[in-house]
Amino acid sequence: MFESAELGHRLSKADYEVIEPDLRTHLLNAQFELLEKKGFATVVLINGIDGAGRGETVNLLNEWMDPRHIAVHAFDKPTQEECERPFLWRFWRALPPKGKIGILFGNWYSEPISDRAFGRIKKARLDQRLSELNRFEAMLAAEGVLLVKFWFHLSRAGQKKRLKALEANPDTRWRVRDADWLFYEEYERYREVAEHVLRRTSTGLAPWVIVDGSDPNYRAVQVGQTLLDSMQRKLDALGKGYRQRVTAPPIPAPVDQRNLLNALVLNQPLDKKAYETQLEKLQGRLALAVRSEAFARRSLVLVFEGMDAAGKGGAIRRVTQALDTRQYAVIPIAAPSDEERAQPYLWRFWRRLPREGKVAIFDRSWYGRVLVERVEGYCSEADWMRAYAEINDFEDQLVSAGTIVLKFWLSVSSDEQLQRFKAREAEAFKRYKITAEDWRNREKWPAYEPAVCDMIDRTSTENAAWILVEADNKYFARVKILTELVEKLESAIRK
Repeated sequence: MFESAELGHRLSKADYEVIEPDLRTHLLNAQFELLEKKGFATVVLINGIDGAGRGETVNLLNEWMDPRHIAVHAFDKPTQEECERPFLWRFWRALPPKGKIGILFGNWYSEPISDRAFGRIKKARLDQRLSELNRFEAMLAAEGVLLVKFWFHLSRAGQKKRLKALEANPDTRWRVRDADWLFYEEYERYREVAEHVLRRTSTGLAPWVIVDGSDPNYRAVQVGQTLLDSMQRKLDALGKGYRQRVTAPPIPAPVDQRNLLNALVLNQPLDKKAYETQLEKLQGRLALAVRSEAFARRSLVLVFEGMDAAGKGGAIRRVTQALDTRQYAVIPIAAPSDEERAQPYLWRFWRRLPREGKVAIFDRSWYGRVLVERVEGYCSEADWMRAYAEINDFEDQLVSAGTIVLKFWLSVSSDEQLQRFKAREAEAFKRYKITAEDWRNREKWPAYEPAVCDMIDRTSTENAAWILVEADNKYFARVKILTELVEKLESAIRK
């Protein structure tokens, strides 16, 4: 894989001086066309062998283009805050918005490669991680992100020569660390692992470009021309109105019309006295669980979804009554802001994930992609069909990082919803809770029901199963939610 990059490519100074002015002009033009159209974001991954010229090349790109619209991020060892979240959290936060360019040093490939090269993980774990990264990049590409991945390469002899030259110059000596020589000693092992990683993650959507790092002129032109070509192709496709083809088969409706929602007995019995007794006990158990030493090393994500007036707000209040106000955040999800629309749709949820010992409560959530966006036509069929797998990956990453994920669907009958709508309109202090939008959504009940059933079938997993709550009786619904929450939380922190 690295054979061509070890040929010792060269570009004379004279040839470089001919190419460079036109190349930087075209790059700058492409950058400002991208900024003007805001059709996609560009993410440039910088990886490779120490001493192969990664830093010099990025500095040159900043010189050739407008650095005000380029964000460069260098990732070293994760901070304590980053360690308390899933692996990809810090990279999601660094993604540029549409119209901008992000350059990522030490990105999501650095840790898996180093861990395997130095024997900290097995090959099976590495391959698992690479599969996760392939799906992550496929999702970014489907969301319109342009991924350009560079691997800067040097032969072992070339790396030694480069490090020696840097050390010999007083102005560059500081750039050579003990770690660089450590990597040199492990060169063959590192090269073997890198080759495996590049082979497994060079895809049609995000291929690797291997750069010969031995000659600065050749290196600069190769990187600049590759970035230019990639941006121009994406801009041309955008201008032609290219759209992703829908290849997923349709989701068939059940022949007998029986589904997860209409099979529920929604009006479950529970009187007020029994409710108050159980509520007090369950809130007490919840308070103890979230204040325990075991939970201090975990985090909790609660997702509440349901039809309008199903009782999500009331259920959330009964949960938060048992929590320290400093320990939780209730996150209501509405239509995305302009800032959020400029990012992949999961971005706004990744950035709200809780630290260890904390609770995040989502009043509506990332499931909007397969519910309201599907029903209202705010995204294409291709978008919401692929979202099921993307959501499952997202939740798997949360659970793998120690987060406890509980998802509640509050199901209410059409008749009960109508009664609650009318009651809200009749009471002054509840009138704000009912809008014309609620009445309009009610008319789309037949479209929402199959969407909900599809969502549950395709995203109820062993790591994050859906809990269906019969919600015509609010007392019963609240008790069931707290019971499920307490039992699953206690079980999780005992492990």
